[in-house]
Amino acid sequence: MAPKESVQKQVLAAAQRLCERRDDWTFTPAEVVRWLPGVSAATVRTEVTGRCCVNAPAHHARRWPYFRRVARGRYRIEPAFRQPPPVASIAQGGRATGHPAARVAEAAPPYGEGHPQVRDKLHVAVRDSEGLYVAECLELAVVTQSGSFDALLVNLREALTLHLEGEDSAWLGLSPAPRLLVSYEAPPVVP
Repeated sequence: MAPKESVQKQVLAAAQRLCERRDDWTFTPAEVVRWLPGVSAATVRTEVTGRCCVNAPAHHARRWPYFRRVARGRYRIEPAFRQPPPVASIAQGGRATGHPAARVAEAAPPYGEGHPQVRDKLHVAVRDSEGLYVAECLELAVVTQSGSFDALLVNLREALTLHLEGEDSAWLGLSPAPRLLVSYEAPPVVP
């Protein structure tokens, strides 16, 4: 059995297959979500919009050079990555027949369809890092920090509000006003 590819490689491979017959090499995160039914939709969107996007906001901890945001909700594969991978690569060593990526000629459903599962909460992990509290949203590409926990929560709400501003919450699979579930990882107790 072939080793499982990283999510970013799966996302890149799916986008390459989607775009190989498009003149402009553009796609939407929703199209990639439909091509990767075995991967969490939130993870795919985070990979496309934050981690795989060269012009993602500066606060993103890591960025891969695969995509460039060209319009709201629209991304283009960078020229160096426009060679489509073999279909078996997308299928991760499994049978490629029947896999969505094997159906290159099939038209993708229209952009903007609502996500079938609507979540009413966002998960945030908080940790202490060199005297600062650092909060990272697990579903969205949002990270913020502050010197106090109270100020961190204010920064977090502001960062999430800015991140979601102008976005269709239903398309993202979120309720219009999601709750925050904050988990704090305390430093180890030294006896």
